[in-house]
Amino acid sequence: MDLKELREKLDRIDHQIAGLYEERMAVCEEVADYKIRAGKKVYDKEREQEKIAAMRSLMHNDLNRRGIGELTGLMMSMSRKLQYQKIAEQGASGRLPFIEIDDVDRENSRVVYQGAEGAYSQEAMFQYFGRDVHHFAVDSWRDAMIAIEEGSADYAVLPIENSTAGIVNEIYDLLAEYDNYIIAEQTIRIEHCLIALPGTKEEEIRRVLSHPQSLIQSEAFLSEHPMWQQISMKNNAFAVRKVKEDGDPTQAAIAGESAAEAYGMEILRRGVNGLKDNATRFIIVSNQRVFLKNASRISICFEVRHEAGSLYHLMSNFIYNDLNMTRIESRPILDRNWEYRFFIDFEGNLGDGAVKSALRGLREEARNLRILGNY
Repeated sequence: MDLKELREKLDRIDHQIAGLYEERMAVCEEVADYKIRAGKKVYDKEREQEKIAAMRSLMHNDLNRRGIGELTGLMMSMSRKLQYQKIAEQGASGRLPFIEIDDVDRENSRVVYQGAEGAYSQEAMFQYFGRDVHHFAVDSWRDAMIAIEEGSADYAVLPIENSTAGIVNEIYDLLAEYDNYIIAEQTIRIEHCLIALPGTKEEEIRRVLSHPQSLIQSEAFLSEHPMWQQISMKNNAFAVRKVKEDGDPTQAAIAGESAAEAYGMEILRRGVNGLKDNATRFIIVSNQRVFLKNASRISICFEVRHEAGSLYHLMSNFIYNDLNMTRIESRPILDRNWEYRFFIDFEGNLGDGAVKSALRGLREEARNLRILGNY
């Protein structure tokens, strides 16, 4: 046969496969109806493993055995997703433990942020809640999570991502550790300034204090001053406050303009981080399982089994339900070497049927799935 004839033969086979696939999915709908009536779970891992093994036994070489195993697993994955979708359509997917609200009460809220007066977190808080909001600062991000968990604050403002430095790893770990939830986000522009005591000259400086990420973001500027000692601080505002308290003209801090204003300090140079488009995304976190009715992004985390294709099959829940995944990150799980927790952001609202269907599939197939928020 020439290539044209071979392709025609493949087309005929593919048409047969398409018909058989539709026939199989029709039976899967009947299976879904039965499981809804009987209250049975969709995912039966033991049954799927037996089915894949049986299909492999029908093949005559290793290549085909691997191929039919993957194909059968994919078909069964599609069957599950059809069943999840049908369950959601019939209202049998159950209520998610989140309550829809119209808006955040900005006037009567108590808000906590990490750092000190003049910190970028404070500025993000002001932009979201307004400058009259009742607020207080704590020393660490963990302290902020504890404050809302214990109820001394209603909301915490935490940095989760910078456009140049990437994600804030510790925040992801804290989101997995604490029973708190993202309800909103606020992005602010970042412009680092070189800040010192009034009257200080740049040539007098010998030490620069700032948060490690701010020092990294200002690397090009700092490379022009190789003799300057770089000292890491927990927060940029802490750095400015220390320079003021020490009263040492050989010290300077890298922080935002608001920190300089808060402590009556002088800006020696603006934009030392170089990039004009530098921005940080902050999340607003609550201990309440609520989401705004116009929320359009969902954050989740989960673990996967140590089996070939586990993550691949989980990701197909987004594809099948036509949900756009915008981010995936992984973090090592403490006390479990070489095991990882995955964090995913995707577009959607917890009230959407497609979202409910995808979450049902993820919940049955993943380990320790948590919805971190809809915002």
